[in-house]
Amino acid sequence: MSWWTEFPQLSRVELMQLRKTLDDAYLEFSREHGGAIEAFFDPLLTFLVWFEKLLIAAPWWLVIAALMAITHMAARSLKLTLGVGIALFGVGFLGMWEDTMSTLSIITVCTLLAILMGVPTGILMARSDRAQKVITPVLDVMQTMPAFVYLIPVVMLLGIGKIPGVIAVVIYAIPPVIRLTSLGIRLVDKDVLEAADAYGVRPWQRLIKIQLPLALPNIMAGINQTIMMALAMVVIASMIGVSGLGQPVLKSITNQYFTLGLLNGGAIVVLAIIFDRVSQAYARRSQRYMKGA
Repeated sequence: MSWWTEFPQLSRVELMQLRKTLDDAYLEFSREHGGAIEAFFDPLLTFLVWFEKLLIAAPWWLVIAALMAITHMAARSLKLTLGVGIALFGVGFLGMWEDTMSTLSIITVCTLLAILMGVPTGILMARSDRAQKVITPVLDVMQTMPAFVYLIPVVMLLGIGKIPGVIAVVIYAIPPVIRLTSLGIRLVDKDVLEAADAYGVRPWQRLIKIQLPLALPNIMAGINQTIMMALAMVVIASMIGVSGLGQPVLKSITNQYFTLGLLNGGAIVVLAIIFDRVSQAYARRSQRYMKGA
């Protein structure tokens, strides 16, 4: 073999020693700080459990009516509202109501967390080139890392349960809302911003009253993609104890239950279509409102 084809690398013993050192360091960190980190997330776990129980315990017709009302307020579309009601009724009629409500609670909480963390981060990226240079490579890693890899550190740190699943889902799903928030703000017309400065508008007023409203279609597109990625991660998160539609799908894969996997996968698709159509309709309606104003 020629010398230029030989790649320098660690020996097997050195590589094993490096891996053992890193694993031991992370295990030591999890033993020392795992309890404090778990206590930090206790309020989130309490809220998530309460919200899930609320959706499951509430009468099915009341939940469907509430979701139809939210759909109508967001989209102002009678056709879409009726479609949501029929789709949810079909999911319950096929015996997947409780799992669907568990998945809905997880996705709702994960989406809210992604918005609360992602939109401010996107604003920071839009206002600072230095922040963008630092955050963009991190987002690249988050979007290209295999989804299963996210489960390893959170399980080692917090064990199996809802909170590790929520953390893994948020990490996997948050990049789109960050990127598109930053993009939307950067695409706001410079002439509009110069006119605002000429009128003496303060920076925070310019952000809240001009940049964010004009960037709303891009922000909503980011939220839409975040929801889709969160739903895609639900099945994988079921491996670490996240209840919902992912567990029957995982069971169907393990035991080769074709119908079980098909029905529960279809219920996930129903949730995805509902979130997608409602968020897109709200974005289009907001855009028309801004143009009319």
